[in-house]
Amino acid sequence: MANKQLRNPILKLTGVDRAYHEAGRELVILKDADFSLQRGEMVALVAPSGAGKSTLLHTAGLLEHPDKGDVILDGRSCSALSDDERTAIRRNDVGFVYQFHHLLPEFSALENVMIPQMVRGLSPAAAAERAQQLLDYMKVGPRASHRPSELSGGEQQRVAIARAVANAPLVLLADEPTGNLDPQTAGYVFDALEALVRQSGLSALIATHNHELAARMDRRVTLKDGKVVDI
Repeated sequence: MANKQLRNPILKLTGVDRAYHEAGRELVILKDADFSLQRGEMVALVAPSGAGKSTLLHTAGLLEHPDKGDVILDGRSCSALSDDERTAIRRNDVGFVYQFHHLLPEFSALENVMIPQMVRGLSPAAAAERAQQLLDYMKVGPRASHRPSELSGGEQQRVAIARAVANAPLVLLADEPTGNLDPQTAGYVFDALEALVRQSGLSALIATHNHELAARMDRRVTLKDGKVVDI
């Protein structure tokens, strides 16, 4: 079984280049980068600011096109897909969590978790039931009717995590999900995130500066000279 998993990662980047052009200069972020995320694996991406963590996550999550190379999700090459096809994959198969929660301020916690499900086609009743289950699992169920401004930072981030997994994605990509939180709250939020990932069998790539949290994951990688390397 282990060999089969290694041959069939849920997410794979092959020979990926990504560069930006600013003021007539080329800034190379990824250069012939390879990366594989196995099914059910939780990987920490640890690198200093400016090293390209967000670029790697955005490319892996089909938010950005690589200049060269391919992103393969669940065995499907994504390099030649249309924008509509990429959007559908992001909506259904990839969950995103950012450093700032990006919850919609005019909606309650429950509604924020319902919205991506309803966009996918679930009925309001079914979406509300799953949203409440996820909020309960993240231990913010009693705050379901509250708007983001009425929630603490840790509660907001746990709602954001619930929203990210609402459509049962194949892969969860998180960019410094505890970066705006104090150490105690960060630990509590990460506990909830880790429990959710392990229980659901999700595959997760999580960028973090927190080496203590990174050490709890299955594997750690960093970015060096545009390539993804194991630590």
